[in-house]
Amino acid sequence: MNFFGIRAIYNFEMARMRRTLMQSVASPVISTSLYFVVFGSAIGSRMGAIDNISYGAYIIPGLVMLSLLMQSISNASFGIYMPKFSGTIYEVLSAPVSYVEVVLGYVGAAATKSVILGLIILATAKLFVDYSVLHPFWMFFFLVVTSITFSLFGFIIGIWADGFEKLQIIPMMIVTPLVFLGGTFYSIDMLPEIWQTISLFNPVVYLISGFRWAFYGVSDIHVGISAGMILLFLTACMATIWWIFKTGYRLRS
Repeated sequence: MNFFGIRAIYNFEMARMRRTLMQSVASPVISTSLYFVVFGSAIGSRMGAIDNISYGAYIIPGLVMLSLLMQSISNASFGIYMPKFSGTIYEVLSAPVSYVEVVLGYVGAAATKSVILGLIILATAKLFVDYSVLHPFWMFFFLVVTSITFSLFGFIIGIWADGFEKLQIIPMMIVTPLVFLGGTFYSIDMLPEIWQTISLFNPVVYLISGFRWAFYGVSDIHVGISAGMILLFLTACMATIWWIFKTGYRLRS
């Protein structure tokens, strides 16, 4: 294992975060804080509790997951797309580093950024809403595994995209609606039966449900199923990346 090569890619990507703190950290934290102010403090104070949890506290896991998914995808997709765009991807492919080491460098940096951002948002939420974490280990598990999984997914998008517009299509047109319809602001038990069934086909439901269970011990889906779904998606992303490097899909053309 070429740890020097992994560290070089990782440090390069982390340095980009330090150069763009306003865009990488401040912007998503401020955006999420506005949700806490509007939905948590203003509207939440006028709404009833859900599963004996105040509305402002109830939506925290969903809002953190929203930022986590979007930033994981964005960081990883942009990180691998720019070498393709500038042509430096060929230097990476010809360097004495394996495909596994390339993925570890790019995805590891993207996941690290997302975990840091998620922890900052959780700390910021304390300023607006009082909440507790019932299962810290499982909270951190879902935080880290989700960051890694969607960083891998973002890596795939970055390789697939052949223009800046395509980098935003899937996050904005698919992922964001799935998050908002995945129980961020409500429990799916509040929906009519037919919509509860339809919601089970939304993979984000399992992420938010498992993450919320780690906070309050309540969930729409059993936590074991939630953990299994995220690990299944992680495996699918790893298999896709293996196929991409094996075939050279959009890397060597």
